[in-house]
Amino acid sequence: MPLSDVPLSLLDRAAVRAGSSEAEDLAHVLDRAVRAEALGYHRFWVAEHHAVPGIAGSAPAVLMAALAARTQRLRIGSGGIMLPNHQPLVVAEQAATLEALHPGRIDLGVGRSVGFTAAVRDALRTGKDAADRFGDDLAELLEHLSGTAPVTARPRNHAATPVFVLATGAGVEIAARAGLAVVLGGPALFRQGAGSAVPVLERYRQRFRPSPWWSRPHVLVSANVAVADTRETARELLLPEALALAVSRTRGEFPPLAPVRPAELDRLPGRTRSLVEDALANSVHGTPPEVRARLEQLVADTGADELLVTGGAYDLDARAASDRQLAALFAPRRD
Repeated sequence: MPLSDVPLSLLDRAAVRAGSSEAEDLAHVLDRAVRAEALGYHRFWVAEHHAVPGIAGSAPAVLMAALAARTQRLRIGSGGIMLPNHQPLVVAEQAATLEALHPGRIDLGVGRSVGFTAAVRDALRTGKDAADRFGDDLAELLEHLSGTAPVTARPRNHAATPVFVLATGAGVEIAARAGLAVVLGGPALFRQGAGSAVPVLERYRQRFRPSPWWSRPHVLVSANVAVADTRETARELLLPEALALAVSRTRGEFPPLAPVRPAELDRLPGRTRSLVEDALANSVHGTPPEVRARLEQLVADTGADELLVTGGAYDLDARAASDRQLAALFAPRRD
C-alpha cells in the first residue's frame, strides 16, 4: 500500500523543554496542531501523564478543547485517557461535551496505565491493581457513550465518538471483544521486521466483533519518527527524548528535554547508553527516502490502517521541519 493511502497523524505528549516554562510548552502543542492541520495530518492526539517533571500534558480533555478551538478540520483526540484514573461516567461526559462542541472531530483513545509512582497513585486515589479493572471500566464507558447505561451521560453522544484502545498485553484482546480500534507501538514493531507484532494483530483481527464504533478491525501503528536532510541530523533530533527515557528507566524520573550532543553518549553509564541506543533502534529516522522505505515496510508488515507518529524533541524548528518532510512523504505522488 502506498503511503499516500495511509492516514498520517501526530501524538504530542507536551514534553517539557529545559529553559522553557510549562505554559510555553503547552502553547507549542497548540501551534504544532495548527501547522499539522495545514500540512494535511489526519488526527492530532494528546496524552495523560500525572506529576511527571518532563511532561506538561496532564489533562487531555482540557487540552483537547483548546486544540479543537484552534483548528477547523483536524481530528482531535486522546492517546490516551487512562481509565484507571477516572470514573467511566466522567470520561463519557468529557467526550460527549467535546463532541457536542466540535461534532465529527473528536477521538477517544483510552489506556490502562496507572500512576508513575506510588505517591502519584495515592494522589489519584488508585493503586497498581487498578489496571486489572480495565475491561470492566471500558465496558461501562461504552455503555455511557451508547446511552445503554442505568444513568444517561450528557450531553447525549450515542456512539458518535470513535473509541480506540492503546494496546498493551490484554488490551488487544479486550479491544477485539469490544469492537474497538487498537493503537499498537513499541519494540514489538521493530523486532524482526515487526514479526513479533503480527501474531498479536492477527488475533485481534480474527477475534474482532463489530460494534457501533467500528464495523471492522482498525489498526493504528505508532512509532517515533524523525526526518531530516541527513540520517545523523534525524538521529540527533531523537536523542533528547531517548536520553530522558533512559534516565526514567534508571533513576525513576523523566527529566525535561535538553540538548544532547552525540559525543556526550560516550560519557554515559553503560546501561543508560544501552537504553538510549534501544530507543533509537525502536524508531524510524533518516532522510526522506530512508524513512519512506521503512514506513512502507512497517505498514506492509502490520497491515496498518493508519500511522500515528509519536516522539518529543528539544529543537522545535527541526521538529517542525521533520513534520513537514514527513507529511510530504504521505502526499499523493505525481510520478
